[in-house]
Amino acid sequence: MVNWRQMLRESAASLNHYRRRSLVTIISLAWGVASFIILMSYGDGFKKTLVDGFEAVGQDLIIMSQGQTSLQAGGMRAGRRILLDLEDVEAIREAVPLVRAISPERMTGSIQVIRGTREKEFGLRGVWPEYQFIRNIHMAEGRWISADDNRQRNRVAVLGAMVARQLFSGIPPVGEEITVGGMRFTVIGVMDSKAQFANYNRQDNECVFVPYNAMALFGDIRHPNFIVWTPVAGTLREDAIRMVRATLASLHRFNPRDEKAVFILAFSQFRHIIDGMTLAVKVLLGLVGALTLGIGGVGLANIMLTSVIDRTREIGVLKALGGPRRAILGQFLAEALLIVAAGGVIGIAAGAAVVNYIGVMPMFGSMPNSLDGKGDLVMGISAASILISSGVLIAVGLIAGMIPAVRAARLDPIEALRYE
Repeated sequence: MVNWRQMLRESAASLNHYRRRSLVTIISLAWGVASFIILMSYGDGFKKTLVDGFEAVGQDLIIMSQGQTSLQAGGMRAGRRILLDLEDVEAIREAVPLVRAISPERMTGSIQVIRGTREKEFGLRGVWPEYQFIRNIHMAEGRWISADDNRQRNRVAVLGAMVARQLFSGIPPVGEEITVGGMRFTVIGVMDSKAQFANYNRQDNECVFVPYNAMALFGDIRHPNFIVWTPVAGTLREDAIRMVRATLASLHRFNPRDEKAVFILAFSQFRHIIDGMTLAVKVLLGLVGALTLGIGGVGLANIMLTSVIDRTREIGVLKALGGPRRAILGQFLAEALLIVAAGGVIGIAAGAAVVNYIGVMPMFGSMPNSLDGKGDLVMGISAASILISSGVLIAVGLIAGMIPAVRAARLDPIEALRYE
């Protein structure tokens, strides 16, 4: 039987004897592990930031706007322009149970907003209360638009984060009055800032939101620019789109198979681009980290081969005294695993320290329309990165340690005793 406790003691003594080269090898492996953890932490942070920035546009957002028929239907010619109507929103809400929330949206490209002596140009959007859920809006102060606000056409406004900062410069805006396009509105809330890079108009941070019916002060609201909605579940998205298109086809007398009659865009179709980008970055970083660990493994193999050469006569004596091959094999393998274990512990500790020290790196948070560091890349240690790095390190250690160990175990005792 192999006495593993005795073998580990002898391995530790051998490493202590050759402490300089053992220390160099441990440091090289620790560097590889630390690099792998840092790179994987960056990859995880990059993925989260990119996904959050994409999902900030809305909860499985689907937008609809006017189109033009490309097929004949019911005696109506092709090429007919289809304008969305406010009544379409109510019809879809009642006829399509797969739609979870829906809102019309009327907007201006740019409008003059005044507060005191400050005058700026921002976007203006008239929406229903459900818009908050659909567009993934969170409040930093105050409240969102209510059903009563919309029904009574209250002159109330919710400000985007950048609008609030530029007009009020830190002064609490809630309860204050602003002038929008010459009309006075009371501020009832301020949106939390968004790190948003997916959009279909101006960034939400740069807009003022008012009740949809209040947009009648600025023009016709019968025909919304967009109708935005979200399905009850992602798995039912396509069914919901078909039902919505069929409902609109019945109302506007176009062929339900005519996809050009009404423009319908599901933002989820771009998600595979985000997933592909993040996967490519993580694979690249993982390969770089694995190669760094592999270089450390090459160093370990070289050190162990050197150890075999230096201790050839010692191995010859052990074999001449009847030492079994598996004992010699285990001896060198144990030395390799001790080096690997020491390098792994130091590398994980060093990697965690560096990641915690870096903490946050600028990404989308440095963009002009992002506030309060939203969109910065936050690095953090994940259990997966530690497990993967440990697994790769153990594999590298076994491969790098096994080759010299097998060579030592196969040495001819007579030739080994003659070795100078």
